[in-house]
Amino acid sequence: MQLPQHATRPRWWTELPLIALVYAAYSAGRLIVRGDEARAVEHGLSILRFEKTFHLNAEHPLNRLFTHTPALGIPADFIYASLHYLITPAILIWLFHRRPRQYRAARSWLMTSTLLGLIGFTFLPTCPPRLLPAVQGFTDTMAQYSSHGWWGGEASAPRGMGGMTNQFAAMPSLHVGWALWCGIMLWRFGGNRIARAAAVAYPLTITFVVMGTANHYLLDAVAGVAVMGLGLLLSKPVMRLAERVRTRFAAAPSVTGAPIVSPGCQTSPGEPFPGQRTSSDTPAEAVDVTASKAR
Repeated sequence: MQLPQHATRPRWWTELPLIALVYAAYSAGRLIVRGDEARAVEHGLSILRFEKTFHLNAEHPLNRLFTHTPALGIPADFIYASLHYLITPAILIWLFHRRPRQYRAARSWLMTSTLLGLIGFTFLPTCPPRLLPAVQGFTDTMAQYSSHGWWGGEASAPRGMGGMTNQFAAMPSLHVGWALWCGIMLWRFGGNRIARAAAVAYPLTITFVVMGTANHYLLDAVAGVAVMGLGLLLSKPVMRLAERVRTRFAAAPSVTGAPIVSPGCQTSPGEPFPGQRTSSDTPAEAVDVTASKAR
């Protein structure tokens, strides 16, 4: 998985607005395109039926384990509600400072995949397991352990802000997708065994957490990995397009046909200001003019 390198060092005053713009689009899309609830529930049930058919519904046993074991469920809720927003920016900042030549490719990959995830939320609103009818056997651990954290019973958002999130944005799981991106960055650029151990442990932990807390299905996690793969493939042409646009708009307009002095003016040695010349003047005549002025 080779990422292209760039010789120019990125600048924070151009990177911050770009990242803010993409994240604003991501957040706004989640809020604006909430999807139809009945359709989202049906999508969730369809995923669950498919998983049960092929005995893939790992989220059921994990959710029971987290529900009956607070020592697992409570930390899992904290992980779900916080690391998604802490680790990913930390890895971006680390790459910006320590790996500037690889930063742009890594950032473009992450942003392209995030926008692809937004397309999935838009066209495939999916009810997470925790919001399915109780007969499906899932427990919302975020609600169960809400007294231990800052979140409420509606979502992982702070209390009273659950209505500001799109709770039907389960497919794909960008928790898993972003964690995979973080793991790959740590594995490639961490440089020691601890970083590589974290590179493996973090995506796996997030995958178990999103299923155990009943926020995602196994297929959501698989879709998150697929979105990151597609985002990697598309990030290179996206970067080339962005570079062409940047070069086009950054190029200064060429200055042609704008002489420093008016036509016919020349400056001879010893002459402080340009003197008017005619086309009939010869170098010898110019020297005479200069000499006379010097006297």
